Amino acid sequence: MFRAIAGAAVVASAALATACGGGQPAGEQKAAAPVAGAPVQINGAGATFPYPLYSKWFDEYHKKNAQVQINYQSIGSGGGIRQITNETVFFGATDGPMTEEQLKAAPGAILHLPTVLGADVPVYNLPGINAELKFTGPLLADIFLGKIKKWNDPAIAKVNAGATLPATDITVVHRSDGSGTTYIWADFLSKVSPEWKDKVGVNTSLNWPAGVGGKGNEGVAGLVSQTPGSIGYVELIYALQNKIAFGAVQNANGEFVKASTESVTAAAAAAAANMPADFRVSITNAAGPGAYPISSFTWLLLYEDAKDKAQSKAMVDFVKWALTDGQAFAAQLGYAPLPADVVKQEMAALERVKTQ
Repeated sequence: MFRAIAGAAVVASAALATACGGGQPAGEQKAAAPVAGAPVQINGAGATFPYPLYSKWFDEYHKKNAQVQINYQSIGSGGGIRQITNETVFFGATDGPMTEEQLKAAPGAILHLPTVLGADVPVYNLPGINAELKFTGPLLADIFLGKIKKWNDPAIAKVNAGATLPATDITVVHRSDGSGTTYIWADFLSKVSPEWKDKVGVNTSLNWPAGVGGKGNEGVAGLVSQTPGSIGYVELIYALQNKIAFGAVQNANGEFVKASTESVTAAAAAAAANMPADFRVSITNAAGPGAYPISSFTWLLLYEDAKDKAQSKAMVDFVKWALTDGQAFAAQLGYAPLPADVVKQEMAALERVKTQ
């Protein structure tokens, strides 16, 4: 398993690099061949949600392509969108697709490229409670709205029959920075709670009605770990790496499902068959048996016609590798690989990126 997350810049001892790749269908991709030419350095920033996987990808890819270096800062999706819009980085990364307003504010056309699938999970710190807690969507909404204040509230007890819940105060922990993880969480809550949709809504940054903020997935994970009685939300790998308890969530079929590679893949099944041309799609609260309801794609953001064509070529080659050979690393880190149909569509979409 990947080591505990430190956040900040992704520049491993090998310089965390990238480039090259192939265009063969998933499952047929051969190892990337080294890229010839002058050294190319690429800077990116954005989502913390896929940070562990991106770190692994850059490290593995650099072993074959040492002359192309990618530096990535996990500053949150909001920061990634701002920086690519301002052209202070070459690529961005986000867990919440850019809005029409954000796309219009960019100086050129931006391509959304799904890289992998992941899940937000409700993490909690309740010493002495060994039972795996269950949550409905409306229950989570009421907790994060600040309406449910004690762990032994009847609404929590109702869906956790048999669990001895303490009369401990609930401390809500949320993101303090612009966050795609927040976008996914709020997108789900808005679909299951009219009150959340009306009072809070969906965005990468929210006016939180309750709780304390932590910076990045790592910050939220740290606060929950250190605060008895707390509940927060993080990407699955952060819960696994930090050994924080996380609950099952009721899906659209009425099943209580824990996040896993299989349950996230089930959530993506319908979306893969109806993927929009721009790849901006939500799969929270997806229908289907076994689907985990707080699942999402995460996207790389690339300009279709960037000024530096050498960097564009290097990124296109890297993305081709990430969509094929790179997918094998996803499950190792708690992510779900992309459906083959989505990979096929993305390979075609990459042709829109001008590389010369």
